[in-house]
Amino acid sequence: MMRRTIALLVVAAALAVGSCTAAIAASVCTGTCFSAPAGSGPLLVFSGHGWGHGVGMSQYGAYGYAQHGWPAEQILSHYYPSTTVGKAPVSSVRVLLADKKKALTLSSDVPFTVRDGVGKTHTLAAGPLSFGATLMLTVDGQPTPQPLTPPLTFRPGGASPLTLKLPYRGQIQVDVVDGKLRAINLVGLEQYLYGVVPSEMPSSWSSEALKAQAVAARSYAMATRQVGAPYDVFNDTRSQVYLGLSHEDPATSAAVDATKGQVLFYGGKVATTFFSSTSGGATESAANWTGTAVPYLVSVADPYDILSPYHDWGPVPVTGKTVVSALKLPGPLTDITTTRTATGRVGTVDLFAQALDLPVSGTKLRGALGLRSTWFDVGIFSLAAPVPNAAVVYGSTVSLSGVIRGVSGVSFEQRPSATPWQTVAPVTPAPDGSVRLTAKPTVTTDYRLATTAAAAGSVRIRVAPLVRIVAVNAGQIQGDEQPLLPDAPVQVQVQNPDLTWTVAAEGTVNADGTFIVPVTLPPGSLYRIVVTPGRGYAPATTTPQTVAR
Repeated sequence: MMRRTIALLVVAAALAVGSCTAAIAASVCTGTCFSAPAGSGPLLVFSGHGWGHGVGMSQYGAYGYAQHGWPAEQILSHYYPSTTVGKAPVSSVRVLLADKKKALTLSSDVPFTVRDGVGKTHTLAAGPLSFGATLMLTVDGQPTPQPLTPPLTFRPGGASPLTLKLPYRGQIQVDVVDGKLRAINLVGLEQYLYGVVPSEMPSSWSSEALKAQAVAARSYAMATRQVGAPYDVFNDTRSQVYLGLSHEDPATSAAVDATKGQVLFYGGKVATTFFSSTSGGATESAANWTGTAVPYLVSVADPYDILSPYHDWGPVPVTGKTVVSALKLPGPLTDITTTRTATGRVGTVDLFAQALDLPVSGTKLRGALGLRSTWFDVGIFSLAAPVPNAAVVYGSTVSLSGVIRGVSGVSFEQRPSATPWQTVAPVTPAPDGSVRLTAKPTVTTDYRLATTAAAAGSVRIRVAPLVRIVAVNAGQIQGDEQPLLPDAPVQVQVQNPDLTWTVAAEGTVNADGTFIVPVTLPPGSLYRIVVTPGRGYAPATTTPQTVAR
């Protein structure tokens, strides 16, 4: 990447402090504005479109098509072109409900049963049943718990469901794996979908959208089930969200029943029907997401996705320090650039950490920062302190370099010691994004770049008084300092043979800014004056001088 050159000079007027009356506007970054802390690096501002990976069916888009009269079959054909409807290969699924647990509590409102690993069935009383990995259970009306051989298959009593935090249809199988408990729901495919569809799409939506969701959910479960594993699917976003019986709704159950057993096929196999909340206006191609082209997972127009509140999102401010922490970068973030896919989403992000160019995928960055999608724009702005960032002498100017790219309406702001933030001037970057700002602080001052929505981390410029030695007479040293800081402590320090400094005499600044410190210094000794005024000023130290012999 080409390094920037400093190309723009913005001269800021002397800061208004003390009795100065220069008019300075109130800060533009107020109220709910995000204010990055000092030292947090450049501020990145993300804005984008959609929520989710964007591959396959957009749920809000499907809702929009249904609102415009499209039947479920047409909606599915649009998002999964070239697929055909067929029969699901199985009628039941195994859903992982809990894993690596020290203890579990199952309950039932009526008596229920459990079959142990040797095939024997035992009766269980109604109510909660808690147990650990030893599988000691009170069964068959016995007064003391008995050890049972795993796996245990709990069966409901009549129409009353089994509850494991949530009530579930079907049976619950519990096994011991590496000394911990694993619970799996054995349930019919359609009954599983009763708990999935309303967990993935609002049950109040149009029936055709719900039917499309039911077929997509059924297909996805069949295409991704782990046939050789102890369970087929997870109960969360690793597969699909499944909240069991308590989340079922008549409208979504009707959509499941209306599409009973229907799945989408492509090339003789059940299609992996990815779906997500919001596409942002066009779905993503699987080739850009996973690197592998899938004929039925191509980018398609999604105009009715505009119904989604997440069709557009942002701005989302993120500090450079947050990026470094989230992605474990080896150094401070200095810049960011993006490379887009053919659909406009971010495929690759180049993160610049000092001299290193560290590429990551847009998907990885999205996950690390919690962005809604990879279809985003990113702006960056920051202000850097001079190097070295030593205190400047009162009356001097200071140059601050920075960068503004992809962000508009940026202002240069200042906060003199113990005052609110104030706007100095609007800032327009050079074509390469670089800026240089020159200020003349009269007291220690914080500076930053800000918009109405966010402010980058501030830079502190310390100001030390201008101190002069006017005369060295027999028995005293005379001098003055600016600005007028009456009663500021003054020290005369003498250098020791080990190069440390010792206070030889002390005094204070007079009302007119002068000082006289009585002191007798040995000829040939090296001395200096130190003024430590406080009040928003850094200590000032004169250049060491030698006492005449």
